[in-house]
Amino acid sequence: MQLPNKIQLITYPDSLGGNLQQLNETLDKHFKDCFGGVHILPPFPSTGDRGFAPTTYLKIEPEFGTWMDIEDIAERFCVCLDVMVNHVSSQSDYFKDFMEKGKESIYADCFYTFDKFWPDGKLNQNDVDQVFLRRPKPYSTYKVAGQDTEVWTTFGNTDPSEQIDLDVNSPQVHKIFEQIFATFSKYKIQMIRLDAVAFVTKRMGTSCFFVEPEIDQFLEWITKLADRYNIALLPEVHAPLEIQKKLTDKGFWTYDFVLPYLILETLFSRSADKLAEYLTDRSHKLFTMLDCHDGVPVKPDVDGLVDSKDARKVVDVCVERGSKLSRVLSKSHQSPDGFDVHQICGTYYSMLGCDDDAYYAARALQLFVPGIPQVYYVGALAGVNDMEREAEVGDIRELNRHNYEIDEIEAAMTTPIVQRLKKLFQLRNNHHAFNGEFSFDCPEPHLLSLAWHHAEEYCCLDVNLQANKTTITYSENGVDKSL
Repeated sequence: MQLPNKIQLITYPDSLGGNLQQLNETLDKHFKDCFGGVHILPPFPSTGDRGFAPTTYLKIEPEFGTWMDIEDIAERFCVCLDVMVNHVSSQSDYFKDFMEKGKESIYADCFYTFDKFWPDGKLNQNDVDQVFLRRPKPYSTYKVAGQDTEVWTTFGNTDPSEQIDLDVNSPQVHKIFEQIFATFSKYKIQMIRLDAVAFVTKRMGTSCFFVEPEIDQFLEWITKLADRYNIALLPEVHAPLEIQKKLTDKGFWTYDFVLPYLILETLFSRSADKLAEYLTDRSHKLFTMLDCHDGVPVKPDVDGLVDSKDARKVVDVCVERGSKLSRVLSKSHQSPDGFDVHQICGTYYSMLGCDDDAYYAARALQLFVPGIPQVYYVGALAGVNDMEREAEVGDIRELNRHNYEIDEIEAAMTTPIVQRLKKLFQLRNNHHAFNGEFSFDCPEPHLLSLAWHHAEEYCCLDVNLQANKTTITYSENGVDKSL
């Protein structure tokens, strides 16, 4: 389906006022004409990972609201929901039935037990050593029909993990996905993000990450399913640029996970040379972002584009300003010099030293770069690192997951930076020039100009990195204006 070229807000269902109804009211009251879409992070019943360990996709967590609340938002916005195609909760009916009945369960084929990898059902450590690890070991032990049984678990913060990998080759898993897509379509969902999709391909002797041709076969199957319901797909893949290019070459929208890091480096170094070089040969079929519910991507997203010595400098500045780091666990996937930063966790505003001008420049650059922009709710309110919540929950990603009460939203909306951002969002969301032709110029390392033209309409951004000065000029009914 054709996606609207509008900004999408990314938010948890309870992060702007406490529930979906308050989210809808916040959009009406405070962000009129700012967004054309809303990516609601998992609103389903879940046993962990802030919604990313769903027990079911067929219900909405009652604390957040109902499907009717989702549908109310979808009446006015392009709504995106996540499907964690790689895994499901250990407390899902599917896995509980398997634990009770073992091989007699109708869901037995949905999961990866060791006998699917090794004929004797015994662990081969040499194979595991090649896997792109997201936790110390990619499997957990459960009591299945009374017997200790190892099951593949790529993700999860507990042992045993609360997130159980699904075998996407299983006909039963296909039936589960078909039921999910039918339900989403019923409630007017227009886009699905395929979360952790690169990890669905399991073949021993490989990294078990974006393994070809298996990943192509799965994407082909799920695309046909999505097409039946007129739902767009957004594969979420953290990988080097060549893999992102493979996805866009096949017609998929995907994320520009390079841009957030490059904009940080551009503002820290006060040189746009590297960003300008990147823009020269970059696909336009990308979703852009600066911040999200995880962190600013580093490895493997910028591998091959950024020297680890330069990356260390960016990381060090962010850490000085309160950020924390997630690491690449597999030594084979670290840089030769040992650099192992996977993501920088914290708010983008805090990473830029809470400097309003630097943050405005960063957000303007994001919104002018070709693609469909996504703006995280904390970023929309110029939020700072939530050290208290991070300490309470024990997850460094919580630095950038503050839940805003109504009075906090009201207060944030009065700040000068949020007022400036709101006008910027409205311009990007509604100006016709952004449906036209893009051009850019970098006459000197500290000067960068991005421009859009459509017929007689134009919208131009000029950033002076030495002064963190941002100038935006545009046309309105034949009249030249500035923001």
